Amino acid sequence: MATGSWISFWNSEQSIYANDRHRTVHYRRIADDLRRFVKPGGMVLDYGCGETQAAGHVAEIADQLILSDAAPNVRATLAARYAGNGKIAVMAPSDVATMLDRSLDVIVLHSVAQYMKADELDALLVLFRRLLKTGGLLIVGDIIPPDSSALTDSLALLRFAAREHFFFAALAGLARTLFSDYRTLRAKLGLTQYDEIQMLAKLNAAGFDAERDANNIGHNNARMTFLAHPQS
Repeated sequence: MATGSWISFWNSEQSIYANDRHRTVHYRRIADDLRRFVKPGGMVLDYGCGETQAAGHVAEIADQLILSDAAPNVRATLAARYAGNGKIAVMAPSDVATMLDRSLDVIVLHSVAQYMKADELDALLVLFRRLLKTGGLLIVGDIIPPDSSALTDSLALLRFAAREHFFFAALAGLARTLFSDYRTLRAKLGLTQYDEIQMLAKLNAAGFDAERDANNIGHNNARMTFLAHPQS
């Protein structure tokens, strides 16, 4: 999962979302994008899922959806939110690591890799290779290319906000971000970036055949999503 300082950040109260509508439509957009990769009866793992409010939208299709996050407070929130949904389970990363080989049809790692060191991601990809069934699918989303910038991210957010009717809240949120813990931590730790060739090589080294998808999961298409299948 993410390095310790990032985990502590996500485990605490923070305000990276402009308002409640931003949070709701953000997670709904991700769930909508993921649904096209989930087949009826599938076993799905969303690793580093955050406090998703739309997991039920994916679980409608899957046989079981496992939500895993390194932040204990996030897991507690998820466990309470989905306590009545028998198709959704919440697990710590340490529990995921003990799962049986070839037990999952789809694994999602969305908007997580940027918070991990390169060797941490390498180890996680090896774990995913072990957990995926033959013919299974790994989705690695929101990879930040080296030529991306905070301005690119801000413009993508504002376009999304305009479509989803929280534009002025997004403007105010971007102003708050200038003085936020997120910006301080990002400046201190940085975000790990990969170009397309680097990411494909990383997946290949872990035992996957991979390709870049035409569209990124989520609202920011300046970032990249990769689809990977275990090599036979």
